[in-house]
Amino acid sequence: MPRNALLASIAVLAFAADVIAPARAADPRRTAIVEAIESQRDAVVNIHGQKLVAGGDSDAEGSPRRVNGMGTGVVIDPRGYVVTNFHVVEGVKKIEVTMASGDSTTATLVSHDAKTDLAVIKLESAEPLRVIRMGTSSDLMIGETVIALGNAYGYEHTVTRGIVSALHRNVEVSRTQRYEDLIQTDASINPGNSGGPLLNINGEMIGVNVAVRAGAQGIGFAIPVDHVVEVVTSLLSVERVDRTWHGIVARGDRKGVVVTAVHRESPAETFGVREGDVITRVGDLAVSTPLDIERALLGRKAGDAVPFVVTRSDGPANITLALAAAKTQPTSPETRLWKELGVRLEVMRAGEVQKLQSRYRGGLLVSAVRPKGPAADEGIRPGDILVGLHVWETISPDNVLYVLDRAQQDQLGPLKFYVLRGGETLFGHLTWDTVRR
Repeated sequence: MPRNALLASIAVLAFAADVIAPARAADPRRTAIVEAIESQRDAVVNIHGQKLVAGGDSDAEGSPRRVNGMGTGVVIDPRGYVVTNFHVVEGVKKIEVTMASGDSTTATLVSHDAKTDLAVIKLESAEPLRVIRMGTSSDLMIGETVIALGNAYGYEHTVTRGIVSALHRNVEVSRTQRYEDLIQTDASINPGNSGGPLLNINGEMIGVNVAVRAGAQGIGFAIPVDHVVEVVTSLLSVERVDRTWHGIVARGDRKGVVVTAVHRESPAETFGVREGDVITRVGDLAVSTPLDIERALLGRKAGDAVPFVVTRSDGPANITLALAAAKTQPTSPETRLWKELGVRLEVMRAGEVQKLQSRYRGGLLVSAVRPKGPAADEGIRPGDILVGLHVWETISPDNVLYVLDRAQQDQLGPLKFYVLRGGETLFGHLTWDTVRR
């Protein structure tokens, strides 16, 4: 080989070595799991607080006792909105939060849904917070790697790893709490993990950790993130939080956020939002779920004009929508039930209901019925026990409110109800206006 050719070959090899060497020098310890945790850890907070719980058998006369509670939360908005389990913050007067940085602050309860055991709290922070990266639970695979983050037994920001063990599990953890359609995992989920994220290998939240089977090893559960987003969209709606109104009903799919309905005489109708529009941006926020619409509008006042970008069959369109004040004033749950269903309801102890019919885990006593209201029209009368509405059981008034919210959101027709009268279960259909404007 000529000398010049030999030198050229050596130069090429030396250059290749320089290029390849850094790749070989990459730290093999920096796995996808490490990167997933590092990227999302700052979006996870630890929750502490004291609450009163019913006394145990050893307590005199079963008097309430004060206990230290703990759990985990996930930041869903940089302004400090955090999703967690309702049982973590239920009854806690002062919600204390510790962030990944070690800084501590306090939070207030914004909204909750007892049926799904989800709640939104708002913590105080001088700086914008890191937001969790949302994934989807629609394409989960049995056996794929998942990571749980949480405040396990008070050990803050504990990380455990496992796989998706099963899908669509129904779990009853007590007489008053039942979860449906959960993700099962063998990632260790301990007391204190409740409300924390279950991540996939890409660092996307695919569930909210919620339950562990007492005495079991390697069996934990999480609420699928798609269902979490659906519930939290309602909990954080501007109508519920700010008493403003836009009138858009939307759902997320592969196309994006698709408008499925526009309320009559709403700002959305006035300013030209159409059914079938795909919303891609609201204000400065790119939109990928219906929750993003509420986040983008949260904190704005009635009359504030907000730019929307939508995609239609004929191309993109720009719309400026001005929010309106909600037509109804904030009402208590009791007032809402009286107005919309025409009943007053009282919680009954599970044991009292089961004496009449053992199949039910609880119910709501109908203490009063409004003449000519929906309930009266269907023959519901004082003394009946409401045990189910639509496809959900009714153990607390929050369960009924959840059904009414879903009925409005999904534009459901007449709602099937079940009442216990004596030892007999009766049913009928409550007709009501699904868009109560």
